[in-house]
Amino acid sequence: MRGLLEARLQAAFDRVEPGADPQVRPSERADFQANGALSLARRVGRDPRQLAAEIAADASLEDICSAVEVSGPGFINLTLAESFVVGELAALADDARLGVEPSADPCTVVVDYSGPNVAKEMHVGHLRSTIIGDSLCRVLDFLGYDVVRENHIGDWGTPFGMLIEHLVDVGEKEAVHELSVGDLDMFYRQARSSFDGDEAFRERARRRVVLLQSGDEDTLRLWRLLVAQSVGYFDEVYGKLGVLLTDDDIVGESFYNPLLPAVVTDLAAEGLLVESEGALCVFPEGFTNRHGQPLPLIVQKSDEGFGYAATDLAAIRDRVGRIGARLILYVVGAPQAQHLEMCFAAARVAGWMAPDARAVHVSFGSVLGTDRKMFRSRTGETVKLADLLDEAVQRADAALAGRDPGSDAAGRAEVAHAVGVGAVKYADLSTDRGRDYVFDWDRMLAFEGDTGPYLQYAHARIHSIFRRAGEGLEEVRGRPVVGDKAERALALALLGYAEAVDDTVHTWSPSRLCGYLFALATAFTTFYETCPVLQAADPDTRRSRMLLCALTARVLEHGLGLLGITAPEQM
Repeated sequence: MRGLLEARLQAAFDRVEPGADPQVRPSERADFQANGALSLARRVGRDPRQLAAEIAADASLEDICSAVEVSGPGFINLTLAESFVVGELAALADDARLGVEPSADPCTVVVDYSGPNVAKEMHVGHLRSTIIGDSLCRVLDFLGYDVVRENHIGDWGTPFGMLIEHLVDVGEKEAVHELSVGDLDMFYRQARSSFDGDEAFRERARRRVVLLQSGDEDTLRLWRLLVAQSVGYFDEVYGKLGVLLTDDDIVGESFYNPLLPAVVTDLAAEGLLVESEGALCVFPEGFTNRHGQPLPLIVQKSDEGFGYAATDLAAIRDRVGRIGARLILYVVGAPQAQHLEMCFAAARVAGWMAPDARAVHVSFGSVLGTDRKMFRSRTGETVKLADLLDEAVQRADAALAGRDPGSDAAGRAEVAHAVGVGAVKYADLSTDRGRDYVFDWDRMLAFEGDTGPYLQYAHARIHSIFRRAGEGLEEVRGRPVVGDKAERALALALLGYAEAVDDTVHTWSPSRLCGYLFALATAFTTFYETCPVLQAADPDTRRSRMLLCALTARVLEHGLGLLGITAPEQM
């Protein structure tokens, strides 16, 4: 709705100053309020209230608004006509896409997210990248983009020398057993301990790195074994988390390794490489250290090994050149901001980013404990993601049992998984991704407030209405009535879904969709508490309210689905 109002007002604002922003916002005085006349009046030297009145009279709003009024120093209050709201709501009920139009300019998008390391556990630090990336992929898919998921796992480099040698020492069968039960951290720590404490082992590990990099077949076989066991473990975690990543989405560091020499050769041919303290570097413009000196992006180290930048530049080149991406999203923690921006700048200077292509760092903050330090287990160790999800399901099961002591434990299992995992995901996704947030079990599993269980319960409550009525949601037909204040508020909330999805993409922030869904669930709760549905005074009112309920359930389920959260029909 806001977009339509902005479009109608824009023509009137443009006649005063082309491109002036109408600044349309939801309002408590009316349905919406346009505040742009105040700042526009200052720029053009006009009285803001008089200018607002002229704009209101000039805008074509008769078929949308029942009232357009100027208030205060120059606010334009906009009240939508009931006939317009009803017509839009009826159209929404018949629309399988719930008012969300496909993108007018879809393109190929590569989304780089999750990125665990082989032979290391996935821990809570992988949570944000994985679920933010998964949600953005779901939204982009729905909007018609050609989405290419890339799980850039750490599966190459010098640590694999010690890992392969440790595998040889413990025996392949025993190593496979350790890794298959998810004990990756122990395997890695044992390998590191041998490397740090045994000179002979260290020398073997170094030789093994040379064999790996030279393509020795037996070494590659052992490396593949390590990778396969780790990937199997990753799949288990992704299954628990309910994300869409598969083995086909894995594009690890090993994939780019053969491409690295060409990165160096071609950067040198373009005259972009500069030797600095024995290393070959690119110095992108605009990046300096704290002393104001140009900051190097190390492509090849002094020992002739390749830096992280070489892999990242090869990835950009591959994604734009081979895949044809016009957009690359890097769902990576905030500390990598400068490194990524330098890689993007270097790729542009080298001509590896097409003029119409762009790369975006979708950064995010950290997960903190209640002490506001990095979230850790009671023993002080990094929290394993699989353990975290298992605990979430157990706590959700206990909470559901507490709400319904007579419920069957087996019957609760599926719902407990949906509620527990959904609570963890929603608590993360509903936080502005740029901020850190405190991991608090009691808050995230609450059935009240801005939580996943609250939204899931609102959806389940609607299904309970239809079960009592003996009808299916898809059976409801008719034209809604929105005469009651709570009915109207719910109708306006429903009509805002398309804008919420659009806002999510423009900001790359699932928190925008979360905020919308919470507002919708809140509007439904108020409606449910003040407007009898099954006990409505007459059949037409009952049918209209059933339609509002059905639409709310559809939007909640669809919106939660875009977040990667299941919406149970019973709780």
